[in-house]
Amino acid sequence: MEWVFYGIAFLVSVLVTGSAVYALYWSSKKGQLRDLEQGALSIFDDKEPVGQPTDFFPGKRPSKPAR
Repeated sequence: MEWVFYGIAFLVSVLVTGSAVYALYWSSKKGQLRDLEQGALSIFDDKEPVGQPTDFFPGKRPSKPAR
């Protein structure tokens, strides 16, 4: 009866691995992996330049940026 457990575990692992491989294939085909640096910088705007955080918790002063 334990062969049912191993069979289901194997099937689940094959499905998870297959979906991960397909996700990598899809992202590569759609160009999601071409320019990772630009994607990382796209979250910044003119009010928050790169390397100078402006967000802080309420009631706490922002720390000075490390140089």
